[in-house]
Amino acid sequence: MIPRTPETRLGDGGLRRLIERAVDPRGAVVVLLIVILIAIVVLNPSFAEPGALMRFIQRVSPVVIVAIGQYFVIVSGEFDLSMGAVVTAQVMTAGHLIGEDDSKTVPVLIIMLVIGVVVGIVNGLATTLLKVPSFIVTLGTMLVIHGAVMWWTGGAATGNPAESFRQLGRGGIEGIAILGLLPYAVLILVAVIVFAVWISRRPFGRTVVAIGDNAEAVAFAGANVWRTKTLAFVLSSLAATVAGVLLAGYAGVHPSVGQGYEFTAITAVVLGGVVLGGGRGTVLGALIGAFTLESLFTLLNFTSVPATMRDAIQGAIIIAAVAYSGVVFAKKRRRPATSATTSPTNEQTDPSTTSAGTPSPIQLTGGDEAARK
Repeated sequence: MIPRTPETRLGDGGLRRLIERAVDPRGAVVVLLIVILIAIVVLNPSFAEPGALMRFIQRVSPVVIVAIGQYFVIVSGEFDLSMGAVVTAQVMTAGHLIGEDDSKTVPVLIIMLVIGVVVGIVNGLATTLLKVPSFIVTLGTMLVIHGAVMWWTGGAATGNPAESFRQLGRGGIEGIAILGLLPYAVLILVAVIVFAVWISRRPFGRTVVAIGDNAEAVAFAGANVWRTKTLAFVLSSLAATVAGVLLAGYAGVHPSVGQGYEFTAITAVVLGGVVLGGGRGTVLGALIGAFTLESLFTLLNFTSVPATMRDAIQGAIIIAAVAYSGVVFAKKRRRPATSATTSPTNEQTDPSTTSAGTPSPIQLTGGDEAARK
């Protein structure tokens, strides 16, 4: 029998941690993404070429951006069902107001950003101050926007906006070594990711996560819950606006552009390990979830699975991802409880941890002392 030295025990511990990370919802989606990409390359080796990868990222950029916007809302414990309608409204706004006049591009872009901010403020204030569930608020906003777009356009497609505007979604920097073309959509996506990661690590980002875990504790600690949630809805609507700008150039102008994007975003976010109900999740998780979802659809296209199955697959993914996350997090909750009963030194729970036993995104100093008194 081989004696267990400290080195072998350390190796066993490292392997155990690696397996735990792979089983965790956030690690499992990375493994799934790698498996799907390998399968795609096996079926279509040209997919691995740099130019093909850039075109793939260009195509999925709008989905990734709306998923990042949806992340901030879901991690705060809310939903935004109006994202698809906002995308459609922004696409139709660009088509109607810009037309073939390049000089209108910048003014119309400003108008589109204002529309996104207004929709986000309405959703946020109605949810936080009027106490209407976000599911109902954003469902109503979605119907209002969709109805307004149908009334404005008559439900018919219109001409494409000026070429200078369309270049944002379909153009790029030419003459790049190896890549050939670096799409503007990829550069915009990178900028959105950098901003989202940066803001998620700022006090706002940590507070959003904490609100999703325990809004009352956050309010007791002195944070402004309604303002933070409203800003999360604004970020979501602005993300839909950016996606609409890219789609107007890439997919053209039609009232059907953007339909279903809200459910695609929710599916991507949940697949990336963000917990419905809030309190847990990362921007990178939502990002990887979006790429995994779109990679899966690409794989299904290569295997001749009917496109009509897309909605059914999204529904199955949501159910499976939520169920899997629930089982994993339930096991994590039981572990601290078990260790606390077996170890007398762990009888007191650190007040700076969340219900899952993980460090709290914000330090509830002062307020928790008053609560205990």
